[in-house]
Amino acid sequence: MVAADWPGVDPEWSREIEVASTSAADEPGSVRRWHLLDNGAQLRRRGLTPAGTLLCVHGNPTWSYLWRTLLAAGSGPAQPWRVVAVDQLDMGFSERTGTFRRLADRVNDLGDLTAALGLDGPVVTVGHDWGGVISLGWALAHPQQLAGVVLTNTAVHQPSGSPIPPALRLALHPAVHRWGTTTSDAFLRVTHSLAHPPLAAEVRRAFMAPYRGAGRRDGVGNFVADIPADASHPSFPALSRVAEGLRGLRVPVLMLWGPRDPIFSDRYLKDLIGRLPSAKVHRFEGAGHLVAEDRDIATPVFDWLAGCGRDNGPADARTVAPTGAAGTGSPPLWAPLTELASGPAGGDTAVAEMAADGTVARSLSWLELEQNIAAVAAGLRQAGVRRGSRVSLMVPPGVDLTVVLYACLRLGAVVVVADAGLGTRGLSRAIKGATPDFLIGIDKALAAASVLGWPGRRISVRDLPAARRRLLAVETSLAALARRGKLQTGTAPAPQDPDAPAAVLFTSGSTGPAKGVQYTQRRLAAMRDTVAATLGIRPGARLVAGFAPFALLGPALGAASVTPAMDVTAPRTLTAGALADAAAAIDATVVFASPSALRNVLATRDGLSRAGHQALGRVELLLSAGAPVAESLLADVQRLLPEASLHTPYGMTEALPVTDISFEQIRAAGADAADGTMAGAGNGVCVGQPVHGARVAVIPLAADGTAPGDRPVTEAGVSGEILVSAPHVKETYDRLWLTQRESTRTAGWHRTGDVGHFDAAARLWVEGRLAHVVTAPGTVVTPVGAEQAIERLDGVGLAAVVGVGPSGTQVVVAVVETVPPARGAGPASPQLAARVREAARQAGASVSAVLVVPAQPTDIRHNAKIDRSRLSRWASAVLAGGRAGTP
Repeated sequence: MVAADWPGVDPEWSREIEVASTSAADEPGSVRRWHLLDNGAQLRRRGLTPAGTLLCVHGNPTWSYLWRTLLAAGSGPAQPWRVVAVDQLDMGFSERTGTFRRLADRVNDLGDLTAALGLDGPVVTVGHDWGGVISLGWALAHPQQLAGVVLTNTAVHQPSGSPIPPALRLALHPAVHRWGTTTSDAFLRVTHSLAHPPLAAEVRRAFMAPYRGAGRRDGVGNFVADIPADASHPSFPALSRVAEGLRGLRVPVLMLWGPRDPIFSDRYLKDLIGRLPSAKVHRFEGAGHLVAEDRDIATPVFDWLAGCGRDNGPADARTVAPTGAAGTGSPPLWAPLTELASGPAGGDTAVAEMAADGTVARSLSWLELEQNIAAVAAGLRQAGVRRGSRVSLMVPPGVDLTVVLYACLRLGAVVVVADAGLGTRGLSRAIKGATPDFLIGIDKALAAASVLGWPGRRISVRDLPAARRRLLAVETSLAALARRGKLQTGTAPAPQDPDAPAAVLFTSGSTGPAKGVQYTQRRLAAMRDTVAATLGIRPGARLVAGFAPFALLGPALGAASVTPAMDVTAPRTLTAGALADAAAAIDATVVFASPSALRNVLATRDGLSRAGHQALGRVELLLSAGAPVAESLLADVQRLLPEASLHTPYGMTEALPVTDISFEQIRAAGADAADGTMAGAGNGVCVGQPVHGARVAVIPLAADGTAPGDRPVTEAGVSGEILVSAPHVKETYDRLWLTQRESTRTAGWHRTGDVGHFDAAARLWVEGRLAHVVTAPGTVVTPVGAEQAIERLDGVGLAAVVGVGPSGTQVVVAVVETVPPARGAGPASPQLAARVREAARQAGASVSAVLVVPAQPTDIRHNAKIDRSRLSRWASAVLAGGRAGTP
């Protein structure tokens, strides 16, 4: 093949250069022939002045072809950069030297090349695989020229006592090495198979082109043989110099990572982050080892280059500066807990959990809770938990989770909370991506950690038999740590930095892979203060937490908290009896439950005892969130909790809460919408007005269903992407630099991805997700308003409005869950279809097709958020004549 046969490569980039070698691998006076892809001459011919040079170094067994998208992006007038993508000696189309070149030689070789090219600063190195290490070696040796570093799946350190990845162990095995890497092309084919999605045939041929024939593959085998598997390897000192040298690197760094990599897994990314803590990091979920093939890396690289001199400092990670009363000078998250423990209420119940028979299984007073937290914190400190340590908590809501959560926060550790509501795959993906240092869990979670390979030193909740402990690789237990910690509780943890990371919480995963959301101590305290100020929850309140995440906020509010007997991974398992038992146990004043939980409470209320009705009758405040709550559902709940003020706050993992509205206000908004005289009233769910300390606005929708602008507006009736600014908005997305950058591209605001509008009374109406907007010919349809109209029909449960077809020409399809459930999924009956179309028409949507399902696909955490993207794909297949099956 010649350059003209390499897809995506301009033949003008391909060149060769003779370079005098100073490598110890060569005889003095040796000259080596290098092949490059270099757009420098093309830029000069076009009269473009480059901002600098990207020095791109491939790994094994690829070649400079890997960087073709960077060459193309740097060759245009918008952002000209010279891109020099090298073929290392014995690799690609460079010379086969007949020598064994070790890591130090290859770093030296690269220096010889850049000297021959006359490369001067600014130079940004770009590396992949072992090319990452070599590029870093060059970077450390040329600090005056270095302006930045870009890394994709690579590693600089192999932890002692930890084996290298199995695939590399196999490639190094004497019985496999020569045949697998050199005699045959197996190593190349296996590497190319790691692409997700698979490489196109012509791209695969281009990657194979320089390595046809065993005589062209000696470099591939030698590269594998030069992997420093342990400290005895000749290249180990060179690798160690690079690894330690990174700690002193003072240039901007970008890491783009494919986590689906059997070679350079997330543990190597974690090591790099530890050495380069200021780096911008983005994990492309679903991408693998060949991340430059799996995803567009050129756009983020050049966006990062454009911003390096402007917004690459630490502050650019933040969503909104934590200003305002709730964000400045707030006491630590646990302050109310400590005050109650030391006061006259110290003997009152602080936290409790219920047994299935309706009795209290366990409880702690405020004083006992404080003492337990102090003991566990001291024990964790002895076990090695330090400020900044990541601790994954795989413990159900209740006493144990409350104790260990607040113990970690007091130590300055970062708690990783990925609940079982994500499902096994989602949970595993979240934990591996967060790379915790410790994993604290119940027996079931520890077994999953063993089977699924979750990272972190393992700590059980309870003491385990020795055999079980060895089987699960458990080091100790919370119970043992608490016993040891009680002997040292006089040593108080040092004061914590309020702007240090405190928690990584995961989104529900209802609109894609769950995202880690990072909060600082200050922002968690601001969340507590916002909830307290908005909803009037004060110390002394008594809370039934039917939604797991809210249980963790109870002690911070000074509210006694009880977790009802239910499956926390399935909110719809909460029964009226279990809710009433929990309320009676602490004489509850506040209840928090998701809409699906409330539906089941109502469905099971007939068996409620008189005492149960009395316990619920004493509840003063009910909160329900996670999905739209129907007015009819609230009306039924009000009859069950007659003295409660019903509120449905709107928010998300990134900002909870954003707005609040009461049942009475919902009714008033509904009346305004029905009346039709108030501008903006209707078409969606009214979620009220911004909470204490928050500002809300929208970026208007364009005709293509996007929100491309940057000017926030609050005019009535203007639909757009909802923005929020508040002291309690998340600090950043965890290891998702691109996602964070997109969410904060409107300065000072967090872009939520939800769509809505204001009415003339400044109330916010939510119309759906930006990703679910339907772009029909000549109009944009937001789903929620039509869905609500359809759900008011007899015989209809949950409804979803989705688009089918190309953007701009989509047809509107309604998918309805029937009551009772349909026997199978497929087209609706003519009678039902007619009723659905008419209801949608009155809501402003023209429905082209109506399909029925026995049950909507919903998220696990809330049992309420419908997966509309999945429904759209299913509806498209059904309408194209495919088998209905199950969506």
